[in-house]
Order: sequence, then structure tokens, then C-alpha cells
Amino acid sequence: MKAEYDLAKMQSRRNPYAKALKKQLTIRVRPDVVDYFKNMSQESGVPYQTLINLYLQDCMSEQRKLKLTWNS
Repeated sequence: MKAEYDLAKMQSRRNPYAKALKKQLTIRVRPDVVDYFKNMSQESGVPYQTLINLYLQDCMSEQRKLKLTWNS
């Protein structure tokens, strides 16, 4: 390795992983839902936020649609 590098000669490039980064957001979730995923997290050893993300990814990839009916 060189003792010093001339960084001025380096060309910049885009981060190839930038599209894969997660987007931070704030949502309101019932406490029992959070507790459910936290319990699953303890059983599986996977962080609960990762479990929630994996579940939502599965819903997206399987094209699951929520079926709601309102009683009048």
C-alpha cells in the first residue's frame, strides 16, 4: 500500500446499492401488533422490524389485497 493517495485524481461514482436502501417512515400501529412481532422476534432471533418488513414484502410479492366489508 502507498503511504499517501492523491484523492483529487479519483473519479466519483454513484453508490450501486442506493436503490436497495430502506426508507424510514413513521406509522401508527396498535401495541398488540407490535407485541406480536416482538414475541416472534424473540422466538426467531430476527429483529422485529425486519420481521414486519419481511411480512410486508411477502404481501407485496404475492399481490395480497385486503378484503374489507363495512357493516351498515
